[in-house]
Amino acid sequence: MPNLARANAPVENLLKQISRQFDGLSKQLKVIARHVEEHRDQIGLEGIQDVARQCGVQPSAVVRFAKHFGFSGFSEMQKVFREVLASQISPSRNYKTRIRQVIEAGAGNLSSSDIAFEFLSGNIASMQELQRSFDRRSLGKAVDLLAATDTVWIAGARRSFPVAAYLDYALQHSEKRIHLINALGSMHEGQVRSARASDVMIAISFAPYAKETLAVAETALQRGVKLVAITDSRMSPLARKANALLLVQDHATFGFRSLSSTMALAQSLFMALAYRLELGYEPVPLRKVRA
Repeated sequence: MPNLARANAPVENLLKQISRQFDGLSKQLKVIARHVEEHRDQIGLEGIQDVARQCGVQPSAVVRFAKHFGFSGFSEMQKVFREVLASQISPSRNYKTRIRQVIEAGAGNLSSSDIAFEFLSGNIASMQELQRSFDRRSLGKAVDLLAATDTVWIAGARRSFPVAAYLDYALQHSEKRIHLINALGSMHEGQVRSARASDVMIAISFAPYAKETLAVAETALQRGVKLVAITDSRMSPLARKANALLLVQDHATFGFRSLSSTMALAQSLFMALAYRLELGYEPVPLRKVRA
């Protein structure tokens, strides 16, 4: 693990630099920036033509992107990512390669069990990638914020809502005041108007980023609320203003993106907080049913 961390350091430094300069990039370079972060495990192996095609740009734009961040060209930037691959071949890339081969072989011939197997394999690959790129410091910062507050707001719309609902359920086991933004009657912004500067909000959103979640997060920030963001990119609108940033990416299988890694991260956050708060588990006794 220490060797992998050392090899990964230049990549992390580059991604942080990209994040800091993201707002000032052109539209094309922003597309490339997102691709570099989301496909960091593949950049070290793909050619410039492959990257350009996936980003929908000309190869010259990829070269321009590399030079913008101090490299002589794409090949020099690629070496940064190859060092990580030399330490550990990413299981997620192995999965992506296999699923591409399965589709090319004829997806119409897949059985239900084949589809289930590939979907489970994708989830496993996502979990392994999350474990490999796990940011201990960011999780610790999030736990510090949650432990110090009496009130927690939770916002997550559309695909992210199940994660928000889980956190609402889990955090109810603490003695904190928990508020789930449910956007009933499109009153999501009104629901957060009672938030105070001592509160913390957990906001969950992934590309293309739910407008409802971004709106309530902005309202909360204006009121001085601290933000814990669970999102998929340093370039995410939530990431820019987060006090604690938890990054996670679930892979898509046959066009369907699961929530396995995101839910695991949410559960890890709660368990770490529960340990900090020394929450005890008291099983609820089952009622006897009369025959």
